[in-house]
Amino acid sequence: MYFVELSIKAQEFLNKLDNDTKERIEKRLKSLEDNPVPSDSKFIGRDNNEIVFRYRIGKFRVLYKLKEARKIILISKIDKRDRVYD
Repeated sequence: MYFVELSIKAQEFLNKLDNDTKERIEKRLKSLEDNPVPSDSKFIGRDNNEIVFRYRIGKFRVLYKLKEARKIILISKIDKRDRVYD
């Protein structure tokens, strides 16, 4: 089982959302603990020997790194589709 950690940037973005949207995103992120690479995630590339994925949650995109050695999923960025890759 993996553990989900949020970067400061991702946590700040979540804190700005309304409660319903925030809860929906947090629930989907929590589901990554049991299945770190769901079928609707997409491999983006590698960064410092860590695998980077994109996960779609409605109109939002989540970029996360899979740290297999330590069993951690680091959520690096959450944003709307048109801004997440900037």
